[in-house]
Amino acid sequence: MTPPTVDILLVEDDRRLAELTATYLTQNGLHVVIESRGDRALERFAVERPRMVLLDLMLPGIDGIVICRELRKLSKVPILIFTARDTDLNQVIGLEAGADDYVTKPVDPIVLLARVRALLRRASHSPTATAQDQTSEVRLAGLRISLSSREVWLHDKIVILTTQEFELLSLLARRAGQLVSRAEVFRSVRGIDYNGLDRSIDVRVSKLRRKLGDNADAPTRIKTVWGKGYLLVPDAWSTPE
Repeated sequence: MTPPTVDILLVEDDRRLAELTATYLTQNGLHVVIESRGDRALERFAVERPRMVLLDLMLPGIDGIVICRELRKLSKVPILIFTARDTDLNQVIGLEAGADDYVTKPVDPIVLLARVRALLRRASHSPTATAQDQTSEVRLAGLRISLSSREVWLHDKIVILTTQEFELLSLLARRAGQLVSRAEVFRSVRGIDYNGLDRSIDVRVSKLRRKLGDNADAPTRIKTVWGKGYLLVPDAWSTPE
């Protein structure tokens, strides 16, 4: 008999929290396996081949930031990190390390489930997408985005993006030349309303600029319109920066 697909590898050393989280996610139709040690997480990932990773930052053996960086070298699967409340620095570091999203402890199980489902949904091809959607690409001179394979090329070189980086870039590219509000970006990329304080999208925009050869100090490809949102410049992709 073929073993069930592992949906989530939960890396958490708090046994009670891990078991409660796994039980709740399992009750909602997800197959979860638990690993309590950071120094075993990468090996467990290779064995289980999960669809996503739910990762605590404070772990015995190896901390979650190191694991996140190493996982991102191995795979594009979504990574959702746990952070302690009121630690904005940990959130930023986690996103910089390649995480797709974060939740703060203690987390409402309903919120966690919604974030997990959103990441899994975005990482897979939507079964309700039309044939046109599944074969379409966005092309802007040297920038090419495949919406079906979820791959990005810049001047014929592939650009490795996380799930939410891809969502952000494809949203901006489909609206190239138009201002996209911060609130719309949050709803589309993170599936939540913007609270006026969260800076996680700024981190993702900054990482996109670096990966796409934009100038961090004076960006010409993805511009921030202060107090309003972001704008991808359609005619800025013809030559390498």
